[in-house]
Amino acid sequence: MRMSSDKPHVRFSVPPELAEKAYEAVRLARESGKIKKGTNEVTKAIERGLAKLVVIAEDVDPPEVVLHLPFLCEEKKVPYIYVPSKKRLGEAANIQVAAASAAILEPGKAKDLVDELSRAYEELKAKGK
Repeated sequence: MRMSSDKPHVRFSVPPELAEKAYEAVRLARESGKIKKGTNEVTKAIERGLAKLVVIAEDVDPPEVVLHLPFLCEEKKVPYIYVPSKKRLGEAANIQVAAASAAILEPGKAKDLVDELSRAYEELKAKGK
């Protein structure tokens, strides 16, 4: 497993075009489905088996805020993907502050994107180990 010292929660690299799709999936799911935003709400959604996809910001400081999410996602078999900016993740979730993480519970119109990101997660995770 590859972990960088400055971003210990980041377990694999996500290409920029996939990160853009993750922001779009959060936005579409917010508009037509259901999301949870913020690490506490995301953690509960994963634990309760409600999360279909988890999006985690790479620039979280301190990283310990989201350090448990990849492990919890893997334990509960929930795909997750990283995005570079917590500010943009907050904007996609339609909140006025940065979001360290978000979970898509009901994808709505983002279903195809969520499916694509879930497949990409499996491939990236396999490469990252």
